[in-house]
Amino acid sequence: MAEEKEYDILKHSLVPHHIILSEEEKNSLLQKYKIAPHQLPKIFSTDAAVKAVGAKVGDVLKITRKSPTAGETIYFRLVIKNEKPEK
Repeated sequence: MAEEKEYDILKHSLVPHHIILSEEEKNSLLQKYKIAPHQLPKIFSTDAAVKAVGAKVGDVLKITRKSPTAGETIYFRLVIKNEKPEK
């Protein structure tokens, strides 16, 4: 059986840069926008990029995307548990 190589998806040109915010950065972000963590857009803990950066449920990710029109855009996402819906 051939040995399976692991690929680092964060190096792919279509995957934006993901970093985990520190608690201090997270609190600063929430204060700046006067919001609670649950008000941030969500990303599942099972997302490949979330796994690649080692984020845990409750972490906030800063995602920097390159845009041909805007240059760079920054998004924030709260990591949540991926709960499968009942059938």
